[in-house]
Amino acid sequence: MGMAYALLGTYPPTQCGLASFSAALVAHLRRPGNHVGVVRVVDEPSPSRLPEVVHDLVRGSAPSATAAVQVLSGFDVVIVQHEYGIYSGPDGADIVGLLAALRGPSIVVLHTVLARPTPRQRTILIDIIDAASAVVTMTETARERLLHIYGTDPAKVSVIPHGSADHMTAAAPRPKNAGPTALTWGLLGPGKGIEYAVDAIALLKNLGLRVGYLVAGQTHPRVQARDGEAYRRSLQDRTRSLHIGDLVRFDSRFLPAGALSRVISAADIVLLPYDSREQVTSGVLIEAVAAGKPVVSTSFPHAVELLADGAGILVRRRDPIGIADAVTRLLTEPGLAASMSRRSAEIAPGLLWPSVANSYRELAARLVSREARL
Repeated sequence: MGMAYALLGTYPPTQCGLASFSAALVAHLRRPGNHVGVVRVVDEPSPSRLPEVVHDLVRGSAPSATAAVQVLSGFDVVIVQHEYGIYSGPDGADIVGLLAALRGPSIVVLHTVLARPTPRQRTILIDIIDAASAVVTMTETARERLLHIYGTDPAKVSVIPHGSADHMTAAAPRPKNAGPTALTWGLLGPGKGIEYAVDAIALLKNLGLRVGYLVAGQTHPRVQARDGEAYRRSLQDRTRSLHIGDLVRFDSRFLPAGALSRVISAADIVLLPYDSREQVTSGVLIEAVAAGKPVVSTSFPHAVELLADGAGILVRRRDPIGIADAVTRLLTEPGLAASMSRRSAEIAPGLLWPSVANSYRELAARLVSREARL
């Protein structure tokens, strides 16, 4: 029996991690007999050439929200992407009323679960969980936060990983005599900690190890609107002052999936120098592990959960020496990088999008069946 899924959230052509997540989930939910529709969250309505886009939810527009409820309620199940910055109202509070008005089951995917929310953020998230039929976190860490900080009923929470493309199939031949390369990708902005990775590349050069470092990704749209390219320019100035302009390269494009797979496949090491204690979900981390790449990461919650048993090396925040030491180990310690890749290969199948989409299908089927019995 077919199922009609609606997805609410940001969506291409919006360029952000959550829109990419939405597009990948939509693509993998499709199968014969199923229908998938998208309600995009936008600042201004605009025509879409994508046939799956059935409505625009315009931030701050009450008529648009009313129409969105009507459209979404025509599907068997609604999958809602949640971040505090997506929806209108203080801390995105307007999503609560929309969820409560839906007819039929809803799944809310929580991309952020704060350990230290403001009182308003905590209240909003509790109200969202109460209004939803089920919630999804992408890590056990986020699930534990829901249970212990927000008092969520465990039966209401499912853990489904972020999802990744199969980058193993995208390997490209390496140039002869190419030196080792490290990679960081994703939307750029303060808090990514790239400056500490740049400093580590300089330390490695001083030790006689020439490691190329590619920083791929455009500046985050909100950072761009507020600060322009100030953060990227500060990083470029840093590379020049450290005399490593020949080793560090910046690619400011938002890479489509195929190009990103080729970039990931060409790297020897993935660096995640994030300056964060809160991050319970990282799509970049999932993609790196699914690609079988050794990862050097700061100890943010998702990295601790995914890498602690051998798929990567954890370092302290703001620690260029620690990053340099970890990279040195990967390049000089026999068998270490290979053992990390083997561990990643063991983890990867459960992280790939076909497996992740199937988990959403199973959860949706349970909710629809339960609704039919009521």
